[in-house]
Amino acid sequence: MSCCCFCCRVITYECCPGYEKIPGEKGCPAALPLVNIYNTLGVVGATTTKMYSERAQLKEEIEGPGSFTFFAPSNEAWAALPTEILDALVSNVNIELLNALHYHMVNRRLTSEELKHGSSFASMYQDSHVHIHHYSNGIITVNCARLIKPDQHATNGIVHVVDRVITAISNDMQAIIDIDDDLETLRTAFAAAGLTSILENEGQYTVFAPTNEAFEKIPAETLNRILGDPVALRDLLNYHILKNMQCAESIVSGTPMETLQGTVLEVGCDGNQMTLNGKAIITKKDQLGTNGVIHYINELLIPDSAKTLLELAEGSSVAMATKLFVEAGLTTHLTGSEALTMLAPLDEAFKGSVTMTPDMRKLMTNHIVKEQMSSKSLYHGQELETLGGLKLRVFVYRNNLCIENACIAAHDKTGRYASMFTVDKVLTPPMGTVMDVLKADDRFSLLVGAIQTAGMTELLNQQGTLTFFAPTNDAFNALGQAELNKLMRNPGELSGVLRYHLGEGMLVSGGVGSHTRLKPLQGEKLELGVRNYTVYVNKVPVAHADLMATNGVVHAVSSVIKPLPPKLDREQADGPAAPPRSAASSRADSRSFRNDDLFQRVVRSRSSRTMIHSQ
Repeated sequence: MSCCCFCCRVITYECCPGYEKIPGEKGCPAALPLVNIYNTLGVVGATTTKMYSERAQLKEEIEGPGSFTFFAPSNEAWAALPTEILDALVSNVNIELLNALHYHMVNRRLTSEELKHGSSFASMYQDSHVHIHHYSNGIITVNCARLIKPDQHATNGIVHVVDRVITAISNDMQAIIDIDDDLETLRTAFAAAGLTSILENEGQYTVFAPTNEAFEKIPAETLNRILGDPVALRDLLNYHILKNMQCAESIVSGTPMETLQGTVLEVGCDGNQMTLNGKAIITKKDQLGTNGVIHYINELLIPDSAKTLLELAEGSSVAMATKLFVEAGLTTHLTGSEALTMLAPLDEAFKGSVTMTPDMRKLMTNHIVKEQMSSKSLYHGQELETLGGLKLRVFVYRNNLCIENACIAAHDKTGRYASMFTVDKVLTPPMGTVMDVLKADDRFSLLVGAIQTAGMTELLNQQGTLTFFAPTNDAFNALGQAELNKLMRNPGELSGVLRYHLGEGMLVSGGVGSHTRLKPLQGEKLELGVRNYTVYVNKVPVAHADLMATNGVVHAVSSVIKPLPPKLDREQADGPAAPPRSAASSRADSRSFRNDDLFQRVVRSRSSRTMIHSQ
């Protein structure tokens, strides 16, 4: 039988204790006769424990009759023991050292399979219990010491080699915090929040305990605000408490673990350092109490639920938007107790240099909605009122959730009073009808004349929801002068062409998937897709997307759109899909984010090629 030892990514194989190699055969097939626990300590390499057992006059007991379990510290475990503790033990071998060794023993044979998670067993030192945790990843700990060589059988029991010397536990976690001066601020905070009972009651919790130094790193204004707000303070402290006990040795990789606050912390390891949310901020590990374990940290963890709107923004990838909100004079809204929702564009949504002007100030004011909202509660056609008095429309699509032209690009951040939606574009609120948008843009001068000739001006001014793939002057000129003149002289034919460019319902670029169909006002269908972050309609690329109007949206196209031949129709529908789009890499005009909950809810009820009308 052979065992592998894992350390620093180097795997070595050696015979397990009690087995030997046989020349010419694989592994270690030769089983040696069992010996008593005292001699087994030598066999498994726990020679320091063997030596101290002899000095404490424990040798006779563990050589004689009985059935014991010995959690034997490795040689390295004894070497890591602080000098003052080791000196105290060896200076009084007949009492202190013997008691310490007896605390590592249980007066019955317990295999690793019998060491169940959450169980405890009376030790041979005054029946003080040792506490077992058997984690789902296979790691077993006793008082947070890891079993590194379990199940080493002896004639009179079993030896489990552990990676540290364990000590008896007598205090609950609140008592540990009460007597440690480094946790004075934390102690005061727990009392102010009325949470001391959690640390005194029965349970198996993990507390990441911020030291006084951790609290001192927080700006005084922020700290005083949280300490003076019982709800925020309770959330902050519960964010430092895991629902389950996690010894440091149980962590083998980054794993989300649920806190009492309701969200998760990612507990992991970096080399031999335990990490929290990716940071090596843990300064002292595995301070055991009767109802859990405490790990000391030198940074305070502030959950979103205890943050102001400004603090939410400062902790996200929206630095430019945050700067502009402040420069626009909106700080009082971002730091107060108003119920608001910020629509914060990603940094890459801002193109070129951005300076604060009266128009920019007004625009940023319209990026803040008057209510605190959750994206999960938004619905198609909903209107959201901004601080600037505008009404923003909500559009729900299969693959996206959009507010005007801007689509949700990350999960919500929910603060103490307000929420933040990260969006992929700067909002362009509608300032007029579709006809107004076209008249205001010189690129559409020929189209405006064509609309008037076709008698469609009223259609594009009246209330409704239209998607107009609007041919630019270049698109009309590409037809050739003769064909253009012929078209302009025939209002009926011209109307048919223009109506084929008008879709029923409101479809912004973020709502276009790899295969999307739109019903035009005249004609069978428009086939839309996205390739290389560009929206296509019937193979024609959209040159400028999302010119928002009160009664629709305009997408500029540089070619007149024509129906696809049947063969191309199929190719368009099944053409190459867009590459995976990420908030960091995609361009602002066509970035998309999949709202998982929404996507799962909608996609179950519809086929991916259903004709869309109101969307």
